[in-house]
Amino acid sequence: MGMLSTSPRFIARVHMPRGRRLGMVSPLARSVSTWISRAVKPPPTKICASDGGHPVTANRVRLSDGRHLAYHESGVNKADAKYKIVFSHGFTGSRLDSLRASPEVIEELGVYMVGFDRAGYGESDPNPNRDVRTAALDVEELADSLGLGPKFYLVGFSIGNSAVWGALKYIPERLAGAVLMAPVINYRWPGFPPELASEAYNKQDMGDQWALRVAYHAPSILHWWMEQSWLPTSTVIKGTTHLPNKLDAEIHRSRMADGSGEKRKNQATQQGKYESFYREMKVMFGKWDFDPMDLPEPSFPVHLFQGDEDGLVPVTLQRYIADKLSWIKYHELPSTGHYLSSVPGLGDKVLRTVFGNPSSE
Repeated sequence: MGMLSTSPRFIARVHMPRGRRLGMVSPLARSVSTWISRAVKPPPTKICASDGGHPVTANRVRLSDGRHLAYHESGVNKADAKYKIVFSHGFTGSRLDSLRASPEVIEELGVYMVGFDRAGYGESDPNPNRDVRTAALDVEELADSLGLGPKFYLVGFSIGNSAVWGALKYIPERLAGAVLMAPVINYRWPGFPPELASEAYNKQDMGDQWALRVAYHAPSILHWWMEQSWLPTSTVIKGTTHLPNKLDAEIHRSRMADGSGEKRKNQATQQGKYESFYREMKVMFGKWDFDPMDLPEPSFPVHLFQGDEDGLVPVTLQRYIADKLSWIKYHELPSTGHYLSSVPGLGDKVLRTVFGNPSSE
């Protein structure tokens, strides 16, 4: 103990002036701070048609803020259409996604449909200010640019329904009707009973729980977190989510085997995962300016289709939303999972249910 107390190192540490000690710590603190800021900073965005970016191959409209949205039209001629639909795709989707209704039913009902790459996906420019409100306004500007008229129908799939909820909140006067298909929910919407939301939340894989936790509490580090192989991250992005529904599982296996799943993912994220997947997570699972369960009843019909074997969206929470918003026409599909557009005949059923003459309920 005597030797330790009289060693030069010990003496220097004890008697070093405070200012000098702080002077030694400050460079280290600055270095650590610099490393952290660089680590959590997303890589540069590869904007389409820019140096290093992918070429533009789709039709696009220019928005009022200068961004572009890529789109794809299908169905009957727009000028002859009785019903005009804007389709908002899901997590790994694109402008090519749709209800997959049969040509015969589309022709019979007179349906025109336009799908679009949502901001940061595919060939649509990213929006650094993206939120639920801007998602709705993008839909409105797209509809106006294409001349869809004062009112149109909006259909969303999965996480693409943030645009539908946003439209119900911010531009209800522009909608003739809305359809939410397997809409992803935010577990922290205040309208949910805490015990019900917690029960559903805790049934998720630990990686999904942590991904949503970071997206809500620390969105600025989400990109860094999701890129660390040693941290618990989203099974949805990794493609390892347990899918209890037989058809969902078969679709997933098929996409993995033939490479179509990876192709869809690459197309969706060609401008970078941050502008597509990670910004999407920050919007959907972050702090919202409103609670969908506080929305007033609109002047048009709103339908919600949900599978009772959905492995991505808890049916218990969907039932609660439908019960809370009694004006929603809720359609629970037995023995059905999340990939609703792949369910045989469902696209036709949706169109007939929304526009009349449903073949079955």
